[in-house]
Amino acid sequence: MLPLIDFEGYTRVASTNDLKNGMVLNLDGQLWSVVWFQHHKPGKGGAVMRTKLKNVLSGKVVDKTFNADVKVEVANVDKRDMTYLYNDGGSYVFMDSSTYEQVHITPEVVGDASHFLLENQDAIVAVHEDLPLYVELPASVELTVEYTEPGLQGDRSTGGTKPAKLETGYTINVPLFLTTGEKVKVDTRTGDYLGRVTS
Repeated sequence: MLPLIDFEGYTRVASTNDLKNGMVLNLDGQLWSVVWFQHHKPGKGGAVMRTKLKNVLSGKVVDKTFNADVKVEVANVDKRDMTYLYNDGGSYVFMDSSTYEQVHITPEVVGDASHFLLENQDAIVAVHEDLPLYVELPASVELTVEYTEPGLQGDRSTGGTKPAKLETGYTINVPLFLTTGEKVKVDTRTGDYLGRVTS
């Protein structure tokens, strides 16, 4: 756990030395998620913490350098287990697994997770003051190939790939030997093909 200092209200403060990927910081009233960080000690001067921060609402990514051991405000983010139900045309409808309450989330907040969402799929929804911030999926999901060009037998050695449309409508690159109807494992962070799923 982080060594957090409680201030009045909901503000939590952490040192930049305690940053973790996925932590959400409140900088000048905007929420930024830590995508990457690196402790850096130049030859002269004090150590610094280099970070890549993603604006939770706009999705914009910026590089920011903090002095080491500076206090930063950590947003109170509640990660809730939810199940994706359906898309109503304008938003994605999720159900909170503990309260059974349905939450409508905009496509902007769902972001790239929409490429891998199937009905009844489990996801984690990060919420700050009742506002959904982002949707987190398992690191990999299994999806069926809806369509891909027929492969050629003996294509296993060339290492070539071809586009395949998944059941969610998203297209990824798969090895040439894969056929329509096969199930594949996909990395939800990169969209990379991880392997075929054999039942």
